[in-house]
Amino acid sequence: MSESIDVLHKGISQSSKRALRNPWVLGWLALVAVVLGVNIFMISMAFTTSPGLVSKDYYEKGRSYERTVQQRIASRTALGWELALDVPERIVLQRPAAFRLQVADKVGLPLAGANVTVHAFRPSDADADFAMPLAEVSGGHYVGDLQFALKGKWDLLVEVKQGEHSYQIARNVFVDAN
Repeated sequence: MSESIDVLHKGISQSSKRALRNPWVLGWLALVAVVLGVNIFMISMAFTTSPGLVSKDYYEKGRSYERTVQQRIASRTALGWELALDVPERIVLQRPAAFRLQVADKVGLPLAGANVTVHAFRPSDADADFAMPLAEVSGGHYVGDLQFALKGKWDLLVEVKQGEHSYQIARNVFVDAN
């Protein structure tokens, strides 16, 4: 009986005399190698890819952030403009998509003669960022076709300027491959 038990235990990995032939040791070594390989890959990607959206004067903007936000809120309240951005349901890569904006003043009348620009920011690639003006088709109605060069998430900042007054709204859109 003891001979049959000894024969059975000789095949079990814990009784192996050589550590590098032990499947448990090999498994742990493989796990460490995979973790190190992934870390080396991630570090090399961090150095070789684009850093993303970084403002040139980030420190100054950060110091005055609270004051800037309060000024924007006060100017929006004083202007009383109402902006309604119509974003297409589906935006396809490399195809023009019609964006429409309606702007009304404090009393609800269409705001005519404003300069409207859509700034499109790609969070993962600042080189793909662009700006496109919207044309006024009638009083307070602005239209423009935007064409996106890369698929994925885009941040839009719509800026309306009339004289010295400025108003901005932000939206996120997703561009499909096809």
